[in-house]
Amino acid sequence: MTIDNTYIADQFDLLSKLMDIHGENSFKSKTYSVAAFNIEKMPQSLATTPASELFSIKGIGDSVGKKILEMVQQDGRLQVLEEYIEKTPPGVIEMLRIKGIGPKKIATIWKEMGIETIGELLYACNENRLMLYKGFGEKTQKNVQESIEFYMRSQGSHLYADTETYALTVNKTLAEQFPGNLFAITGAFRRQLEIIDQLAWVTTVPVQDLQSFFEANQFSTVESADTILTVKGQENIPLKFYHANNEVFYKVLFTTSCSEDFAQAWQALSGWDTNATYTSEEAIFTTTNIPYIAPALREKGAVLAANRAPGTLIQPEDIRAIIHSHSDWSDGSNTIEEMANAAINKGYEYLVISDHSKSAFYAKGLSEERIKEQHYYIDELNKKLAPFRIFKSIECDILNDGTLDYSNAILSTFDLVIASVHSNLKMTEDKAMMRVMNAIQNPYTTILGHMTGRLLLSRPGYPLDHKTIIDTCAAQEVVVELNAHPRRLDIDWRWIDYALEKNVLLSVDPDAHSIEGYDDCRYGVLAAQKGGLTPDRNLSSFSLAAFEAFLAKRKATKGI
Repeated sequence: MTIDNTYIADQFDLLSKLMDIHGENSFKSKTYSVAAFNIEKMPQSLATTPASELFSIKGIGDSVGKKILEMVQQDGRLQVLEEYIEKTPPGVIEMLRIKGIGPKKIATIWKEMGIETIGELLYACNENRLMLYKGFGEKTQKNVQESIEFYMRSQGSHLYADTETYALTVNKTLAEQFPGNLFAITGAFRRQLEIIDQLAWVTTVPVQDLQSFFEANQFSTVESADTILTVKGQENIPLKFYHANNEVFYKVLFTTSCSEDFAQAWQALSGWDTNATYTSEEAIFTTTNIPYIAPALREKGAVLAANRAPGTLIQPEDIRAIIHSHSDWSDGSNTIEEMANAAINKGYEYLVISDHSKSAFYAKGLSEERIKEQHYYIDELNKKLAPFRIFKSIECDILNDGTLDYSNAILSTFDLVIASVHSNLKMTEDKAMMRVMNAIQNPYTTILGHMTGRLLLSRPGYPLDHKTIIDTCAAQEVVVELNAHPRRLDIDWRWIDYALEKNVLLSVDPDAHSIEGYDDCRYGVLAAQKGGLTPDRNLSSFSLAAFEAFLAKRKATKGI
């Protein structure tokens, strides 16, 4: 480690900012901030300056000088700084890298909003939550959101939704640049994985021709071999190309579109001729007498063991309703009427408004009195918008003991209830299971919202025994949500097949906080396809009549 003036200045700068975040004496924190500024510009090396001379340098007082000596003598370590780092969540420290939010605002974000990671902060921006706090206006929220998005693009892993436009644009550009050649997207993107580390293609274009094109367009070459090329542009997403001639094109496409588990199971099959020429992926499946398996399902080797045609996978056009949406009654951007009209214009049959419950004070959660007002308003809108229907729902907080946020008398006034955990997410599995299990067993819980509370690339979900949760949902006739927000996609697709095996209904829901949020349904569908979901097992694919019948039957069964 080089302990130069830049290093020393950086330590004092971080110490000053962490002290501000923790609300320490502003005079002390400013002392270290000023020291950082001055040290950065000093011509002499402080690390090699004798102690007898150090304290005579202008701008180096007793406190600062002692800490410089400590760093020099302790191989760069500064105990007081380590203590602040120890008691500050890593994600909060990382927020200091985001342009537009200083220590004072970070303190509000952490201590008042309860946000501890950059991903959580971005999600809060999407839900318009920053504007509810002093010092955060609409412009500040937008600037913070843009700065986070820019920062996250540089980190190496990306949400599927964040890579989609780029992947399709590159694909279109290459097809136009190299007419007459074959191009096919492959790899993790083709399998619709929720996290993308690189984009990949199979192509008949020679590696050297591709490399010349990309380098002429300011891409850097990461890897170049006879049949493989990897380049990277300013978007910081590696683009990998597998060269294959026409004879092996579809074989390479197939092998690069499978997970390792699926590929190993496939290699064990008889009939797979690695030397044969195939004219399509379908022909590859035909030779092994296995029905065609879509790339999205090529994850688990067990799919092959079933040796049967999967049902017709759910498609974006199979979503017939918006279930789980927020209006400006809580933290949404649009009025309920605007949300309804947008749903009508997009061809949906009904809308489930599910604003936040009262414990979600940060999101203007609804008091009992406001619930009555909203229900009256919805009744009037339903008269106006018929035959389209708005259903009265609530995203009801699951409290620390697993009870819901309202009494049963209030819960009975809703057409359906979505129960979700939003607070105190740091739990042991025992605590999380107690909360969620209790909520599932409440007769008014219709849908279990975003099961684990995870935020992809930002926050792991609280630990749950998925099988027990799913089994209990089956016993209590509770629907499991697949939250379609690209940063959630929760329930994880890896558990969908088990839910289907237990005859549990799922519901692909956008958790929309604006009209634009409706479009997230598509990402939920892509994730649902990976779990083998079919439209008949998806609640938001029910027609209006079928949905009404479902609610009526469930209430009758529950005696509510």
